[in-house]
Amino acid sequence: MHSYQSPLDLVRERSPERPVALVRRRSVSVAARWFQDNLNADVFYAVKANPSRWVIETLVESGVTAFDVASLAEVELVRSVLPDARLAFMHPVKSRSAISKAYFDHGVRTFSLDCQDELDKILDATGQATDLNLVVRMAVSADGAAYTLSGKFGVSVDQAPTLLMAVRRAVKDGLMGVSFHVGSQCMRPTAFQAAMAQVGRAISRAGVIVDIVDVGGGFPSVYPGMVPPDMSEYADAIHRGFAEMPVSETTELWCEPGRALVAESSSVLARVELRKGDALYLNDGSYGSLFDATHSRWPFPTKLVSDREVSGDLKAFRFYGPTCDSIDHMPGPFWLPADVAEGDFIEIGMLGAYGVAMSTGFNGYGEHDLAFVEDAPMASLYGLAPRSIPTVRTTAEEQARKVVRLSRPKGKAGQRKKQRR
Repeated sequence: MHSYQSPLDLVRERSPERPVALVRRRSVSVAARWFQDNLNADVFYAVKANPSRWVIETLVESGVTAFDVASLAEVELVRSVLPDARLAFMHPVKSRSAISKAYFDHGVRTFSLDCQDELDKILDATGQATDLNLVVRMAVSADGAAYTLSGKFGVSVDQAPTLLMAVRRAVKDGLMGVSFHVGSQCMRPTAFQAAMAQVGRAISRAGVIVDIVDVGGGFPSVYPGMVPPDMSEYADAIHRGFAEMPVSETTELWCEPGRALVAESSSVLARVELRKGDALYLNDGSYGSLFDATHSRWPFPTKLVSDREVSGDLKAFRFYGPTCDSIDHMPGPFWLPADVAEGDFIEIGMLGAYGVAMSTGFNGYGEHDLAFVEDAPMASLYGLAPRSIPTVRTTAEEQARKVVRLSRPKGKAGQRKKQRR
């Protein structure tokens, strides 16, 4: 894979025909270190956020050796990079074949569930194994999240006690746990503490001893119009919530960050194929890496990557992708120089999470080239960026003058991590 100091260096050297995923490995390393240093929990990377091999390798090099996997393919991917990785199969609904292969062929011992039928399935598919770690996924409030993830999975707090008692009886030599998800891109740190209180009430009603509390994912990144609170507030809320739960001193705290570990790590270099007024037709779109720009209407940060003299005036643009489907439309607004034209290259930032990972091959499009770059991301929660994400519009020069360090690690938070089992 080629490496460049900046996207402009890539454009100067060649004119790529396909979109290029621009990879910043240091961003992953810095984010991984923040979680390990500031959150008193075992960090399981949510592979679904970005299953690229370089992400797994970078995380392992940065000390993250536990992974939240949701499919057999993700199990196999992580095992191919780190054979002895800790794997937690946290998808609450799995096929019998996937459970069996994960257990017998890949040594997976941790499985999530949210109903009695899934518990029975796991026990049957593993031959009534006695060394299982079984984690009950619970439904909690998702106030403050950009995506609510409680509708599809999770046993209600009212129905949870019966399931918790059944799982406690099923666990023999392994661990019994609870998990939840406050929703993706959670903008309210206290949502974690509130969810832990909900789960704690269910534990008390069930009268069971819990070995694992998994606070799931939902940790945010920074996007235009969505600048979350300081990351230390999330750690503090989780530590307070854990301290208030009816659990023992040996109970383990887990987390499953995805977006917060990788969002800053990638951007996409796309080419303008045609301009029609305020509409730019690109060689990447909603069936490629811009799913969220279409379906959630997130106005990702953009900049023109060019050596030519460009207009100092900025204009709001909307994007269309390369497919023949009219749904392939990203309304933005995306602020770019007013004279952007066919053949220009545009960098679209903060796409390390659910960007290239969401690409399809629809209409013959969707493939990306890959290149390493050494410059900083367009924004950072970890003090990496030389410029801040604008809420309305800004040029790269204005961004550089408005440096914002949204968060700095404040040292190890909470107590020393408990010895892993």
